Amino acid sequence: MTPRDTASLKIVTVVGARPQFIKAAALRAAIETIPEMHEVLVHSGQHYDRNMSDVFFEELGMRPPEHRLAVGGRRHGAMTGRMLEEIEAILIAEAPDATLVYGDTNSTLAGALAAAKLNIPVIHVEAGLRSFNRSMPEETNRVLTDQLSDLLFCSTETSVRNLAREGIARGVHMVGDIMYDVALMHGAKADRTALKRLYASDDRPLALLTLHRAENFGSAARAARVLDFVARQTRTHDILFPIHPGTRAKLAALGLAIPDGVRVTDPLPYGTLQGLIGIAELVLTDSGGLQKEAYFHRTPCITLRDETEWVETIEAGWNALWTAPVHGPRREIPEYGTGDTARRILDVIRRELPAIHAARDPAPA
Repeated sequence: MTPRDTASLKIVTVVGARPQFIKAAALRAAIETIPEMHEVLVHSGQHYDRNMSDVFFEELGMRPPEHRLAVGGRRHGAMTGRMLEEIEAILIAEAPDATLVYGDTNSTLAGALAAAKLNIPVIHVEAGLRSFNRSMPEETNRVLTDQLSDLLFCSTETSVRNLAREGIARGVHMVGDIMYDVALMHGAKADRTALKRLYASDDRPLALLTLHRAENFGSAARAARVLDFVARQTRTHDILFPIHPGTRAKLAALGLAIPDGVRVTDPLPYGTLQGLIGIAELVLTDSGGLQKEAYFHRTPCITLRDETEWVETIEAGWNALWTAPVHGPRREIPEYGTGDTARRILDVIRRELPAIHAARDPAPA
């Protein structure tokens, strides 16, 4: 690695899935206000459907990615391996000061691994999350990424403690939740009156459903149990289901049908989804991001998984697992911050990244 010009920092950011596009929107906007920082965005193509990808860049007002790969639609090993190969070539060509990754997808791990093998510092936003369920691909991705990272930005104190138990303390920073930045930026734009006319019933409360996690489609029996739980909610709620294209394929492969009484739509734009969360009386989801977004809008959530990384949403009474769908007393979650997480992340990067390089590239004797 060659010595760096500390007056200018180049960051290569790797994204590939809807939640990462949303998080990247806040940080990309903040980076563009700092003349000495430059971001190169790599879209891995993990989410390649237009409604799950391009529309988010357009709606969130993001500059298009500088590099776009096409590696979606493969099994985990093939997808991650192809990403690793192609991201490595981009990193060699771009020669960044650091590589930044978000969350826990295959794109996250591929970006971190490619950078680490090239001795490029790794920055992990949303570090330290743990479900303690190693059967989840996401858990493997987040554990390995944290081990490879030089700067680890945590959304909660629980995440900081998780890292400490694994012997990771250097470079760990509690900064709040970057998704809250975006929810504040874009949530107020939704026309809730219009959304109620389009999507809500006059006589029954609205529940918003999303479902896509691999663990819920590992067997027909598991998927059928989840769908039966959803069907029971139709007794009290009008359920709207913006369906992920992968979920359609998985249900078809398992020979299962969506329950009667559930209205299905194509994936919805970010602002529309935020508005619907705001007018809904309940969110049903296996998505980590929507658990938090439900809290941001103060809408109760039931998580369609046996555990969650976002334990504070349950402790604060806004979330419950489907295995015990009773909400506790509600309170606020101050550790998610005040919507200034992007700025706090960039302050740390600008302060600490030069020292990380100095430690790796000692001055010649």
